[in-house]
Amino acid sequence: MTVHVETDGPVTIITLDRPEVANAIDRPTATELADAFRAFDADATQDVAVLTGAGGTFCAGADLKAMSEPGLARVSRVEPDGDGPVGPTRMLLDKPVIAAVEGHAVAGGLELAAWCDLRVAAEDAVFGVYCRRWGIPLMDGGTIRLTRLLGHSHALDLILTGRGVSGDEALRMGLANRIVPKGHALEHAMRLALEIASRPQAALRNDRMSSYEQWSMPLPDAISNEFDHGMATLQTGQLVEGLDRYQSGAWRDPTSSPPS
Repeated sequence: MTVHVETDGPVTIITLDRPEVANAIDRPTATELADAFRAFDADATQDVAVLTGAGGTFCAGADLKAMSEPGLARVSRVEPDGDGPVGPTRMLLDKPVIAAVEGHAVAGGLELAAWCDLRVAAEDAVFGVYCRRWGIPLMDGGTIRLTRLLGHSHALDLILTGRGVSGDEALRMGLANRIVPKGHALEHAMRLALEIASRPQAALRNDRMSSYEQWSMPLPDAISNEFDHGMATLQTGQLVEGLDRYQSGAWRDPTSSPPS
């Protein structure tokens, strides 16, 4: 097994474990990774996933040696439908995923990090389209997600040059949502995941889904879709529960979260 899954309360931790190749992804690993996220999404006891890599590296992208092995070339087995080359990158899950990034998140590893909802990165973590130097295209949503996350100018800076960015520049671009000391990305990502998991989930998940679905919609359709998600949230009764908590004054307890 090159993908390990464990849980901590409502949080699933999914770890790429091929440190001998900087957690580069071959076809069996891509399948394991996609299956792990399918299982997380289907598990009603789990609210947030954290994706990380073993050995101080997030992911170096596709395993180039595996791509060149006779009879096992990954490129020739990639289909326009189904899982992406590095696994889950064509999925839209119902629940959020946080990337805990140490070391390199490059090429397909950058695309995998961009697929996640949020990225907590060590101060020396490096993001980059390193596959540019080998003539390998982005095929795990990188050209789309980088443009949407960063804006076209920043995305093209990465896509055309293949250079690596880290630290404050990654934060300024929007690649990283949090920058933390080296070696502490997973710790901080878990803290963030548990905070998100502590919130009422219906509104959080429906608002998240509306934010993704709106990209392909004209504004009136997006507004209507947001309304539908909002009504689905109201039907769960979580709003009433939240108002009851507010009225009780429980949020004034310093150990409680403020109203939101």
